[in-house]
Amino acid sequence: MQALWMILASFWFATMAVGIKFASNSFTTFELVFYRGVVSVVFMAIVMRGRGTALRTPVPMMHLWRSGIGVVSLGSWFFAIAHLPLATAMTLNYMSGVWVAAFIVGGALLYGKAERQGPLLGTVLMGFAGVVMTLRPTIDQDQLFAGVVGLLSGLGAALAYMQVTALGKAGEPEDRTVFYFSVGTAIVGAAGMLFTNITPWAAVRWQDAAWVIPIGILASLGQWCMTRAYSKGATLVVASMQYSGIVFSVAYGLVLFGDHIAPMGWAGIGVIVVSGILATILRSRVLPNTPAEEH
Repeated sequence: MQALWMILASFWFATMAVGIKFASNSFTTFELVFYRGVVSVVFMAIVMRGRGTALRTPVPMMHLWRSGIGVVSLGSWFFAIAHLPLATAMTLNYMSGVWVAAFIVGGALLYGKAERQGPLLGTVLMGFAGVVMTLRPTIDQDQLFAGVVGLLSGLGAALAYMQVTALGKAGEPEDRTVFYFSVGTAIVGAAGMLFTNITPWAAVRWQDAAWVIPIGILASLGQWCMTRAYSKGATLVVASMQYSGIVFSVAYGLVLFGDHIAPMGWAGIGVIVVSGILATILRSRVLPNTPAEEH
């Protein structure tokens, strides 16, 4: 049952990505980040009130650091979704699991404990080989920048992932962590809008505007389902099921957007998924009972 909750969470996140793709026709990245944050703040405030979770936190600086990293990752991911095939953008973001493995290997090398890191290093190399396979035949040269940004979104998600783990160990409830992340998202989005062009509502297509509220709700539903998935511990099966989000995004991309991905690109996506699952299995020995990536 826990694995089914993770599959449902992945479905909500992939559907949110569809909303971002459509809404990006009328809104800038900062606007989408802002709206996603505002709606999620309201949604999570209602959830916290229902659960009786206090807003006050004993670790405000940890939330500030997590929110800062998470917002950069989120904005990068939204930018990649707007400019790349949906499956490609999703896959690059899910590289976060491989990035975490890279951090573990790097730490082992730094402390002279690299003798047992061979398998984990192999998953890292496999993951980045998959990136090369995915990007080279899949995107045009004018999309290369978006590809790099998408890859960096995975790096940011990995850093945020590790901070969420630290918050969990500090005893912070999941709903409060998500709430403060949503607050940070709204603040950064609003700040970015001050320095960029704000789309006048007269120029916004109604079919794009219709996604503004669902984006935040879908993100919150995904977070909630992911929390339920981990309510009995971060099992390997549950953690691996997060990659079902790529399957959903592939289906959405083909049906809704007519995305064309070369055979080598499909192979690269498969390599990244396999490397991510292997990295999840291997890193669980170092970082047990940790959550999946957040969006």
